[in-house]
Amino acid sequence: MLAWSKNSTIYRLSRRMMSERELSDAIKRKAKQKFEDISDEDLHVLANSALEFGRTLGALDDQNYAETKVRSGVRNGRSKRMIQRKLQEKGVAPETASIALEDADDVQAALAYARKRGFGPYRRGEADDKRMTKELSSIARQGFSLDLCRRVVALDNDEAEELITGSTF
Repeated sequence: MLAWSKNSTIYRLSRRMMSERELSDAIKRKAKQKFEDISDEDLHVLANSALEFGRTLGALDDQNYAETKVRSGVRNGRSKRMIQRKLQEKGVAPETASIALEDADDVQAALAYARKRGFGPYRRGEADDKRMTKELSSIARQGFSLDLCRRVVALDNDEAEELITGSTF
């Protein structure tokens, strides 16, 4: 069973990054399917073996996982709040997530979301009140503050490009 646990760990971690809790849950779930009469104690031993093996390989590190997810989230237009919630769902410790979120920039993320959706400075035509409300509410639903939403929607293209290149807001 321990050999199966190691092989399963290698397979899962070679396919994608996982948090420790994700790997543990996956190993337990699959072990229940594969070994029908397995006890809870044996499940715990298999999961711990898989976690230790993943750490030994250097492929299982929650801090690295959180930092990667934060960078990806900001590039894809997700707010700190949304990223924090997603990391919590994946089982990353709150302290680890907080450390990873220190460098995240909600302004960059909001501009990335606006660019992706064609809002604010990336809008093609003129916006009437209905369009502005739609844009504001869409950005706000992504977890950004209303003040930030208003500022992003009100920017022009040159100001947005300055902010993306690193100027302060």
